[in-house]
Amino acid sequence: MMIPSQQRRLETVDLSIAFGEGAQRRQVVSNVSFTLADGDSYGLIGESGCGKSTILRALAGLNTDYHGAILFDNREEQPVRNKAFYRRVQMVFQDPYASLHPRKMVYATLREPLQLHQLDRHEERISEVLLAVGLNDSYRYRYPHQLSGGQRQRVAIARALIVEPSVLLLDEPTSALDVSVQAEILNLFSTLRRRRQLTYLMVTHDLAVVTHLCERVAIMHQGALLEELSADALRRGDAQQPYTRQFLAASEA
Repeated sequence: MMIPSQQRRLETVDLSIAFGEGAQRRQVVSNVSFTLADGDSYGLIGESGCGKSTILRALAGLNTDYHGAILFDNREEQPVRNKAFYRRVQMVFQDPYASLHPRKMVYATLREPLQLHQLDRHEERISEVLLAVGLNDSYRYRYPHQLSGGQRQRVAIARALIVEPSVLLLDEPTSALDVSVQAEILNLFSTLRRRRQLTYLMVTHDLAVVTHLCERVAIMHQGALLEELSADALRRGDAQQPYTRQFLAASEA
């Protein structure tokens, strides 16, 4: 799918990542290229260990040892990101139990990025972002252990949103939640994307999740991007690659 340069929000060009040294060095991602337009919701799927979360960590600046290029808004990013980058790009992690500091109130968790980026209106911004993720203002005075899993993930989403980014990187954001709560969080992501004109890149192994939230999906296997499909084509099983057909069949079994 060709995307005009002026509409490109996120792009990887021949992204390759390896871990280890010498004889122990192992290639994890091999020459992966994809492009997201402004407002896209794009999914990377594949079995565990295929390299999809490794790509997300490189995009987020958490892994600086890669080859190839990562571009945001048509500008190549350096491996070590600056503070301005994190105003535009935020990440929501898989495990809401691990991603929040256990000894910090929600208020402190949300205020920290506002201080870091020297933003104003702290009280108003905290109230507004809590409301945006479906929590009332009383939640600012709670600790993570006083929240359910779904509430913790809502706080983690609020933390990502409070600096008003344009891109969210989503690393299996519902896999640690109960099935009933998963649907609520996915619907929240859909609403936030529409209201805030966000661009999403989501990593998951769950076909139901990716087809609910994403319009385009790339299938990965052993560090390589095999093919890209629309969500509708994925639902129909219109895959070209044998591995993709096997993956889809196994997911439906």
